[in-house]
Amino acid sequence: MNGSTAQLPTSPVRIGNTTVLPVTAVRDLGAYLNADVSMAAHVTATVRTCFAALRQIRSVRRSLSREALLTMIRALVVSKLDYCNSVLVGVTKTQQHRLQSVFNAAARLVFSGRRSEHITPLLLDLHWLKVPEWIQFCLCALTYR
Repeated sequence: MNGSTAQLPTSPVRIGNTTVLPVTAVRDLGAYLNADVSMAAHVTATVRTCFAALRQIRSVRRSLSREALLTMIRALVVSKLDYCNSVLVGVTKTQQHRLQSVFNAAARLVFSGRRSEHITPLLLDLHWLKVPEWIQFCLCALTYR
């Protein structure tokens, strides 16, 4: 444990007549923050939500045109990845890999690709960046605005 997390209480704290239980992560404005500010809880929640949306979209994929499929993926998956993505600056390679797996699964869903196929051509066709470049681009766009 580093110095700042060692100061966090691990037992319930009494404030007046109320007992407050400490937690390891909190959600504020849709972004989850860990006690160690690693963003692991945010990435986990985002990945879980995105894969759930991809499973639902996969069930209706055959009845959608490619453009409708892309619209659904942008609305239900990419929008969740884009929300509060500026907090992802500095996340670990493991967390980046987990986020990249969502983009890869979405691209494979659009093109009916197999897991054994190389993903880069699919991402290029969709004009999607890899996660480190995507985070940097979104931060630059936010700074520019």
